[in-house]
Amino acid sequence: MIERIDTGPRMSKIVKHDGVAYLCGQVGDGDTVADQTRDCLSRVDALLHKAGSSREHILQATIWLADMKDFADMNAVWDAWVPEGFAPARACGEAKLARETLKVEIIIIAACD
Repeated sequence: MIERIDTGPRMSKIVKHDGVAYLCGQVGDGDTVADQTRDCLSRVDALLHKAGSSREHILQATIWLADMKDFADMNAVWDAWVPEGFAPARACGEAKLARETLKVEIIIIAACD
């Protein structure tokens, strides 16, 4: 069974199937990549909770940066957020994001509790 949570005309914020939650891409507010990453991960936490999951159950993360020069600053926030011993499979690349002010977007796949 597929469960769609917070579904709009274009996308669902969460899609659950077979014990796995797929979160839509999250962006954050702020002037710096660190600020946006913190806000983005706060939104990820809320969606994980709503999906019945948690940081410890993240299977994969895909991170898009508007500029790879921000890689170290984003990683500093990411590393403090991921629980020790629970690092997911991860990819990070550079992409043109939906708005010029965006510096980071994070997409998460997680197992459900």
